[in-house]
Amino acid sequence: MDNSTIRECVALIAEGRLTAKQMVESCFKCIEATEPTLSAWQHLDKEHAMQQAEALDEIRRRGEPLGALHGIPVGLKDIFDTDNMPTGLGSPIYKDRQPESNATVVDKLIEAGAIILGKTVSTEFAYMHPAATRNPHNPDYSPGGSSSGSAAAVAAGHVPLALGSQTNGSVIRPASFCGVYGYKPSRGIISRHGVLQTSQHLDHVGVFARDIGDLALLCDCIAGYDSNDDASYLKPRPHMLEGYLSEVPIEPNFVWIDLPYADRYQSDAIDAFEELIAAIGGQLERVPAPQSFAALPACHKAIYDYEIYRCLEQTHKHHWDQLSDTAKAAMETAKQCDESTYREALEIQAAANKWFDQFFHDYDAIVTPSAVGEPPAFGDGTGDPICCTLWTLCGLPTLTMPLLSGNNNLPIGIQLVGAYNQDDRLLRTARWLLQHLRQDQES
Repeated sequence: MDNSTIRECVALIAEGRLTAKQMVESCFKCIEATEPTLSAWQHLDKEHAMQQAEALDEIRRRGEPLGALHGIPVGLKDIFDTDNMPTGLGSPIYKDRQPESNATVVDKLIEAGAIILGKTVSTEFAYMHPAATRNPHNPDYSPGGSSSGSAAAVAAGHVPLALGSQTNGSVIRPASFCGVYGYKPSRGIISRHGVLQTSQHLDHVGVFARDIGDLALLCDCIAGYDSNDDASYLKPRPHMLEGYLSEVPIEPNFVWIDLPYADRYQSDAIDAFEELIAAIGGQLERVPAPQSFAALPACHKAIYDYEIYRCLEQTHKHHWDQLSDTAKAAMETAKQCDESTYREALEIQAAANKWFDQFFHDYDAIVTPSAVGEPPAFGDGTGDPICCTLWTLCGLPTLTMPLLSGNNNLPIGIQLVGAYNQDDRLLRTARWLLQHLRQDQES
């Protein structure tokens, strides 16, 4: 596939200059070369993938309508239900679990002509216990979590697109560590029905690719109202690819907020962030964080603890001996969160949402780290998610771009955060920023 975008590949398939079968063969050639070291996949079915590809090639030969992702292989985090392959939720407890129906987004992918290659590795219940996946840039380091396999598979060229989920930092952080583009749309744009629920108020579906336009196209294909998801809304959604490809009406305004957790940033990352701020120049304003921001990480934790315990209560009750020590400790802590603390946290969340609604009247995007720095060593956890906590709490759209690197020559992502339900505006702003930085480097 070389460096072609997904849009270019779909066009080549439509013209008969490339086939879906060739796309799948290219992916499996790459998988066979590096998967033994990488361990990005929980389940692969080459035979079924080839059958999908041959059926799609026949559709093209017959001159039937083609979907926007016709012939494009996609990886699914192992928490998305599929009716023809197991969905193990990242746990040995459910390794042979076979759902009876697809998650809503899986049906949308198939409708768009995508080929489901298999299931990528997830951390246990999309939580904190490290998975077997290695970082594709250096196997001695973590790929992040919980969407470990999806980020690593895209970075390694195993698959051009992958789906993950984020309840704190589980898309943006692994995308940063693996050096790919990751996107978490506004909460409610993409249905979570048929995806493991760990938090009613915090769970999001997210995506990975090697090109922002491909992220936008993928999101357009899987977005839509779903009455089965209480976060889904019945009104028009932003057109993300159209937004990304459009020109900004005026030069965008960026803001860097000096956040209360900045003391957790790695020193080499701080130097890289400062260089980026200087490169953006007069288009960026630097402001202190409101005092209220200091309470938001604890607010997120209270909501997450209260809801994950209730989502996984039956697993906790009936399969205690099969849980990792990480999960056991987390669940014991989570069940201590009482309802009054939880209700108070929901009120703080609602107030923060209103604050950001007003804040984005003056700015097009917040520029902020995707992670505190380079990935940790393999075996030392999946990394600190703090750089994603506030934005996930408030359901804001976030994009990480692989623009920086640290002392170990490993990727460090820069995150753009936009206004709720204005994802098209955020992606348009991101395109302008990349062009601006490229021109700055060339001058």
